[in-house]
Amino acid sequence: MFYQRLINDGLAPAAVHLVEETEQSEAVIRATARTRDIAASNGLKVLHAMQHSRLSDSHFVDSTGYGYHDVGRAALEATFAAIFHAEAALVRPQLISGTHALAVALFGNLRPGDTLYSPVGAPYDTLESVIGIRPAIGSLAEYGVAYRQTPLTPEGGFDLPAIRRTLTECAAIRMVTIQRSKGYAWRPSFTIAQIESLIREIRALRPDICIMVDNCYGEFVEEREPIEAGADLIAGSLIKNPGGGIAPGGGYVAGKADYVARAATRLTAPGIGAEVGPTLGMTRALLTGLFLAPQTVCHCIEGAILAAAVFERLGFPVNPAPDAVRTDIVQAIQLGDAQKVLAFCRGIQRAAPVDSFVTPEAAPMPGYADGVVMAGGTFVQGSSIELSADAPMRPPYNMFLQGGLTAAHARAGVVYAVDAVQQC
Repeated sequence: MFYQRLINDGLAPAAVHLVEETEQSEAVIRATARTRDIAASNGLKVLHAMQHSRLSDSHFVDSTGYGYHDVGRAALEATFAAIFHAEAALVRPQLISGTHALAVALFGNLRPGDTLYSPVGAPYDTLESVIGIRPAIGSLAEYGVAYRQTPLTPEGGFDLPAIRRTLTECAAIRMVTIQRSKGYAWRPSFTIAQIESLIREIRALRPDICIMVDNCYGEFVEEREPIEAGADLIAGSLIKNPGGGIAPGGGYVAGKADYVARAATRLTAPGIGAEVGPTLGMTRALLTGLFLAPQTVCHCIEGAILAAAVFERLGFPVNPAPDAVRTDIVQAIQLGDAQKVLAFCRGIQRAAPVDSFVTPEAAPMPGYADGVVMAGGTFVQGSSIELSADAPMRPPYNMFLQGGLTAAHARAGVVYAVDAVQQC
């Protein structure tokens, strides 16, 4: 009935039948079952954290102005801390994005003369301006913070000899940043087990270093989170995984109390820190989204698995493979052609509940070196947990698909994308 309706809506029968057949394949069924099992386990983890925080109606009362004595905010942050096995959490609507949350953590914990080190290669595009790799007003580089990175191996693994050498030679390294998700790179995203092994190597040489993991796109994909693997800090966006598609905005920083406190001071002001910050009526939505997040993430991954399997059958390289262990919600597809990238995005946009009539075009975006095309007819502007797709317009023209509030909508998006690419 579902697929017949798509044909009735005017989509090419060949594209519809291809997706339908692929969805019923043994590999997709097996990978989807694994994802649902993880979601059920993570759902219980969130439930138990909320029960431990003794949530009640009194926590949904909003605060304004300074936001002093906001019991809802305190319960929200205690719940996040419990879920992520952190000593403390900063969860605020005033954090605009994942990049903002990461910047707050970086600026709060680095000082002039320090060095920030990435052992996993170049950071996500928007962090280049924060760090100062790409010159920008107010970057870490302007404040006298240096930056070093070690590229990944050609296979996408950690270059451990080079990492050990850098950690030994550069005494000024005070903070290590590990990007869990692939971003706009064509590499595997790092599993929690891989991150744990890397942290173990770093700790053996430099136990004094603060290790932060960029957790964007990764929350609730696996049963463990980076702090359980030894990280000191994690940061992310509430309009990605942990917002469950309900949060209208916000971000979080979680981890060791001292490091979180420093990030809070950067968000507000010295001497004030986490004691202020109105929730402006958002607490209920943030907690509801958090409660739904494991299941919503599961829907996203079901769509990603299906997209990988379908486009692999069409002959396009995909990353990760349909049956691979997932550690984030991002599905990369190498389309190899600018027009196919535009067609894919326009297919996803046609499947959107909002702005389905809009035609995506590539355009300059703040924080990105190349023009970017984005498809996202979302209820929350820029929400990556809702069905969306984007790509930097540069060879080899990799497409990045993520999101889907329901598995059915993610599935429909795949059909629309296939239909558009095949007609290109």
